[in-house]
Amino acid sequence: MKDIQYTIRTMQPSEYSLLEDFLYEAIFIPEGVEPPPREITRQPELQVYIDGFGSGTADRALAAEVDGRIVGAVWVRIMDDYGHIDDRTPSFAISLYKPYRGCGIGTALMKEMLALLRREGFPQASLAVQKANYAVGMYKKVGFAVVGENDEEYIMICRFAEE
Repeated sequence: MKDIQYTIRTMQPSEYSLLEDFLYEAIFIPEGVEPPPREITRQPELQVYIDGFGSGTADRALAAEVDGRIVGAVWVRIMDDYGHIDDRTPSFAISLYKPYRGCGIGTALMKEMLALLRREGFPQASLAVQKANYAVGMYKKVGFAVVGENDEEYIMICRFAEE
């Protein structure tokens, strides 16, 4: 699917319930591995991404829309997740429905959110990503750098300003 016409816009609070679906879509599933049940998003370590979204001072969400339908989302918040750096650094979550991956929409969502955070004065943003995830290259392309790792994941930061 190339040359898809899409729009990136602010996600409305009435649409935040969709984040649970996008959280599930964000789970990296290696080739040949059976996807986990959808209920996995109810685990506390995943709920931090969506529970009460919109109530935090750094909660921001953008949606990618194709033909009036939301097909992707990027959202950030300051939370104690895998990519947590400090209490001033929003952590990223992003996903697209499978048919819309590899079309540049994710890159556009990332760039738009990074620009928003920069305009709002955040010093940096972070994320955690499994080393085997193809998105690692895209994250590097939009300005993230690896600052830490464990056996399975990289912790990455995109710095906006020198401290």
